[in-house]
Amino acid sequence: MEFLAMVAHESDSGIVLIRQQVDEDFLGPGEVTIKVHYSSANYKDGLAITAGGGVVRNYPIIPGIDITGEVFSSEVDDFAPGDLVVAHGYDIGVSHNGGFAEYARVPADWVVKLDGLDTRDAAALGTAGFTAALSVQGLLDHGLTPETGAVLVTGATGGVGSVAIDILSGLGFEVIASTGKTDAGDLLAELGANEVIGRLPQDPDAKLRALTKATWAGAVDSVGGKSLAYILSAIGYGGSVAVSGLTGGSDLPTTVMPFILRGVSLLGIDSAYVPIEKRRALWSRLANELRPQHLSTIENFAPITDAEKVLRAIQRGAHSGRTVFGVAGEF
Repeated sequence: MEFLAMVAHESDSGIVLIRQQVDEDFLGPGEVTIKVHYSSANYKDGLAITAGGGVVRNYPIIPGIDITGEVFSSEVDDFAPGDLVVAHGYDIGVSHNGGFAEYARVPADWVVKLDGLDTRDAAALGTAGFTAALSVQGLLDHGLTPETGAVLVTGATGGVGSVAIDILSGLGFEVIASTGKTDAGDLLAELGANEVIGRLPQDPDAKLRALTKATWAGAVDSVGGKSLAYILSAIGYGGSVAVSGLTGGSDLPTTVMPFILRGVSLLGIDSAYVPIEKRRALWSRLANELRPQHLSTIENFAPITDAEKVLRAIQRGAHSGRTVFGVAGEF
């Protein structure tokens, strides 16, 4: 079997993404072969085509950490040809060929059967939406309710932030959206944000206080760094912060004060290696009570041949929402 793929190659000038024909041997190991319908654009995919990005060890590779489509063939009884599925995380797109191809092959215990979501919606959610759902679920598990108080969402126009706003609003929470994009107010309000504020802290040069006025009951943070330190200082008693990103830096210049004086919980959110049963259960919730109501507002569509252009925009910080790459019929 031969098929088309967007393959990342290492060259003297950096990493280039090339449309090429490959054969079945290129797919690698796995029990489930998927005819890919859609993939999507993620920050990690951008790193995969960036020299020194730190996520890919060996090239060439087919990027695409998100795969949605239908089962083409299966060596296990859990999946049958025609089943609609999603696969993401684990080593997909970084050391195991990913979704930027007409076909993908992965281990069966990386695959989630879709029920209540079609493959396009699943791609619009993808890793970012799954991370947002993990973050919201973490806050709920730590006792956050709409009656507890407002929830802050940073990086609000990004994939994680925009989906988190949509989910939280649908659950009845008051949502405060933080973004550096001054023209994003109308979009964020449409997603359900009650208030839109700028980047935090408002004065990036000011010395951070260990504790400041308790402002939010919880937060979904994809920024990290000094912003996260400020947020922790402003979370109310018993509140939680779910953190999944470090676009603002990996250092955390905080103190123990929020944790020992206000009982604040810092929840680390990793979506790559979530055990498969928990992963499948959360995807079921994403099709039901955690289902975002405004995916069409968040989603942008592009053919897979535009992948490099979109991923470079993500790397520049010039991208909002979720871009779905059409794969089937788009080469």
